[in-house]
Amino acid sequence: MPAFSPLRSPSPGPLPIDAHAAEHLRYIRETMERAVEFTAVPGWGGVAAGCSAVVAAYLASHQGASGGWLAIWLVEAALAAAILAPATAAKARRAGAGFLSGPARRFFLSFAPPVIVGGLLTLALFKAGLYGLLPGVWLLLYGTAVVSGGAFSVRVVPVMGLCLMVLGAAALFAPAAWGDIFMAVGFGGGHIGFGLWIALRYGG
Repeated sequence: MPAFSPLRSPSPGPLPIDAHAAEHLRYIRETMERAVEFTAVPGWGGVAAGCSAVVAAYLASHQGASGGWLAIWLVEAALAAAILAPATAAKARRAGAGFLSGPARRFFLSFAPPVIVGGLLTLALFKAGLYGLLPGVWLLLYGTAVVSGGAFSVRVVPVMGLCLMVLGAAALFAPAAWGDIFMAVGFGGGHIGFGLWIALRYGG
């Protein structure tokens, strides 16, 4: 009578070496991407945005109506974005990094929420007639955005954000007539000073 051995499922063969290598390379690539800093913060673009903010502060300080004052600063915000966005993309391109690469994506995802909150508070405070609080709120939330995004960038970026937050906290409790001065110092002087530092130390 023939002997039958118990049925056994065939043992899986070893994974090909190239599968192991591909998995290791993917892990290394993702780890390096998480460790890379977002260095495409534009220094010269920041200087240009700071100069436009100084001009806006001067024009806004000569407005008698609150609507005209707000309009000038909203135009300035759009102008600053129009300066900084292409400058950031150009610097990222020069560095050989994608504008929406891992470090850039984390930077912008951290930067965006405080800016969105700032937009909503702008509408609410202006409708309530509390536009005197806007300079402090803007500086605080923009500074928070810079600190949050700057956690994925070079160290000088979150330092700039902290300085803006300090100015914003001071502006909240200072006389409303000083608002444009705080804005000129923060959005103007802050962008110019830190922009020059970034441009000279971190490649433009």
